[in-house]
Amino acid sequence: MSQINFSNHSSVIVPRSERESIRAFYIGTLGGQLTREDPDRDILRLGDNFYIAFLYGDVPNVNDIGRQARFLWLELRSDEVPAMTEKILAAGVLKLDIPDPHLYFQAPGGQVWRLVGTDEDMSFYEGRGDGPDVNKVKQAINSK
Repeated sequence: MSQINFSNHSSVIVPRSERESIRAFYIGTLGGQLTREDPDRDILRLGDNFYIAFLYGDVPNVNDIGRQARFLWLELRSDEVPAMTEKILAAGVLKLDIPDPHLYFQAPGGQVWRLVGTDEDMSFYEGRGDGPDVNKVKQAINSK
């Protein structure tokens, strides 16, 4: 049987007007590296091996968490969670009130992220144990 693995590339289409705030956050706050820039695209590397392409276009700015909740949420790992949390929040991102011990936030461009520790046991989120209270998460998202 064929298997599938999560790759190390991602892309998102965002309004052109978000370019500077995206660069400021992903490069300045998260320490990413701009590996390629074109008039309509930036490719950034986060960490050692994760690439995210921001494709700039004439698209509506839908930075509404109710809409974004239907999109893929991604996870960031840090070996300095408290310091990184402080740095992320100081960047002025939208902190989401999700009933979970982790920081959930919406970065410039609309992508939603969860910040976790590098050595943290994430089995809770892998189907082992009770897992998050889905109804509480939905209520938190819909209250925005």
